Amino acid sequence: MLSVYFLTSFSIRAYDQENLTNPRHAAAQGAKALLLSVCAVILVAFVFQASEDFPRVVIALGALIGTLLIASARYAFVRNMAQLIGGNPFTVMLLHDGRSPIPQGEFSQVIETGDRFDPNLHDPIMYDRLARLVASADRVVVACAPDTRIAWANALKGTGVQSEIFVPELSQLAPLGISSCAATPTMIVAVGPLGLFDRFLKRLFDIAVSALALFLLAPVLGIIALLVRLDSPGPILFRQVRIGWGNEMFHILKFRSMYVEGSDGAGHRSASRDDDRITRVGRFIRMTSMDELPQIINVLKGDMSIVGPRPHALGSRAAEKLFWEVDGRYWQRHSVKPGLTGLAQVRGYRGATLIEDDLRNRLQADLEYLEHWSIWRDIRIVLQTFQVLLHRNAY
Repeated sequence: MLSVYFLTSFSIRAYDQENLTNPRHAAAQGAKALLLSVCAVILVAFVFQASEDFPRVVIALGALIGTLLIASARYAFVRNMAQLIGGNPFTVMLLHDGRSPIPQGEFSQVIETGDRFDPNLHDPIMYDRLARLVASADRVVVACAPDTRIAWANALKGTGVQSEIFVPELSQLAPLGISSCAATPTMIVAVGPLGLFDRFLKRLFDIAVSALALFLLAPVLGIIALLVRLDSPGPILFRQVRIGWGNEMFHILKFRSMYVEGSDGAGHRSASRDDDRITRVGRFIRMTSMDELPQIINVLKGDMSIVGPRPHALGSRAAEKLFWEVDGRYWQRHSVKPGLTGLAQVRGYRGATLIEDDLRNRLQADLEYLEHWSIWRDIRIVLQTFQVLLHRNAY
């Protein structure tokens, strides 16, 4: 019962911040988790024909008393949490631009953004700096001038952290369904697309699949590494800075498919079919997507996931425009880890982005993936990826 209870609690987000800051929500989620656990255990007992040995009165009384006790305990704990543990366990960070009033409330950190964080610049280095700053926060509140609120909202949607914009004008409207700092309303503009349990489940899937793939493909990886080394002078692996989870940068790994002098670390020029920079071995491994196999190591390290939006280089362009210049929603796709494959890839949106719609189609698929994520969809996308690769290589 205990293991089922904790599994159920995490699945319904009973330990998320929003439920551990509201005593009533905490009590209700605890009672809900226990009752679901009791039902699950009784169902299993019924299936295995063991329910006849269950003392029904004891089970009923135990479930009732247990529900009352756990709801009361969670209510009392959350109500007195600050006194019991010596402060607020959740990090609430305030980003202040110096041009707007500071909201009332208790903040763990108050950061003056100044010129270091200007979301209107769409600078990947600034976004990386912002991602590292807010990574440890449970909640981020931005107090900024009205003309920068939209830019801040777009910047924060990709961080994977609950983010809010301080809007003092809302206090006169007293709107419903909006968060607050003390008595001052704030608009929630971003939350992570995956809860704690979903992130755990996705990470477990990533580790299991990548570890198995690395074991099974070890001979293939060794042969490709040898061929790359013999084909042209230079390193076996190509490392390139890409934009990852929360807009934070990381180094992606690929088998080197180009001559060293022709490698484009910033990704300003997309590879074409007759690209003279590509080596003989490189042409084959790019055609079969084998150059991407070292990214299994990125998945094991936690930089990437098996399924997710594909990571892009800093200089990637569509119709001579940087990706974030084509569509302002671009940064939102980074609210989950980038993937080896994704919904956009199985729909055929891959390769060079010659026109703006090439990027928009990919972005729309990535945002759809974030909105409707499930572990079953990840499994389906992996299977569809194999079908796409087999079909493509057959021709």
